[in-house]
Amino acid sequence: VKHTLTRTFGGLMLGLGMALSVQAQPVDGEVKKIDVDAGKITLKHGPIQNLDIPAMQMAFRVANPAWLQKLQVGDKVSFEADKVGGQFTVTAIEVRK
Repeated sequence: VKHTLTRTFGGLMLGLGMALSVQAQPVDGEVKKIDVDAGKITLKHGPIQNLDIPAMQMAFRVANPAWLQKLQVGDKVSFEADKVGGQFTVTAIEVRK
């Protein structure tokens, strides 16, 4: 009985791990506002699947504040976002050419 219970629990944990670890995928967006002092960027973006966020405009923290120096309002970008420390955070961003 113990062996079966351990196996079931292991399978449940594996299933939960897979359900919770949806990978961040690149999302297209447009820079609407840059707040260097707060380390935030406002993006108008498409759906962010891994965070279950629909297309909208919202502010994000950025993982690397130096990125804000290289971006301008109006830039079309491709970015990835995740929840870091309980806050929605851009974890990668690049200007689309």
